[in-house]
Amino acid sequence: MLPEFPRSPYKSVGGLGRLIRACRYSLQGLAAALRHEAAFRQETALALILVPLAIWIGRTTLEAMVLLGVVVLLLVVELLNSAVEAVADAVTVDHHPLLGRAKDLGSAAVMLTLLFAGGVWACVLIERFVLQS
Repeated sequence: MLPEFPRSPYKSVGGLGRLIRACRYSLQGLAAALRHEAAFRQETALALILVPLAIWIGRTTLEAMVLLGVVVLLLVVELLNSAVEAVADAVTVDHHPLLGRAKDLGSAAVMLTLLFAGGVWACVLIERFVLQS
């Protein structure tokens, strides 16, 4: 039998109040990312350009959703990378090999996502404007 642990005062119980608080926390997280993370601001500026472009370029709903999806994926991975970096910096600002590795892994995840998103956009643009000419 598993031992019982005391209930965390930070864990919500559910219901509409939980949903409202979760949305508020999410908006606070987005605001913090925009305020404190230069990379997130740059990627958000890029997203503001790419979102309407995806809707215009996508010949089908699925194609537009794929273009939008890789943009959203990039923002999500950047948020997770920023969260890892914030936790690492909260632990210590001194060099620690494991914290450095965690930050490097997060950065690698962002880079791979950028490469993937660029590849998806390149494939769609080439198919749309080069091969269909």
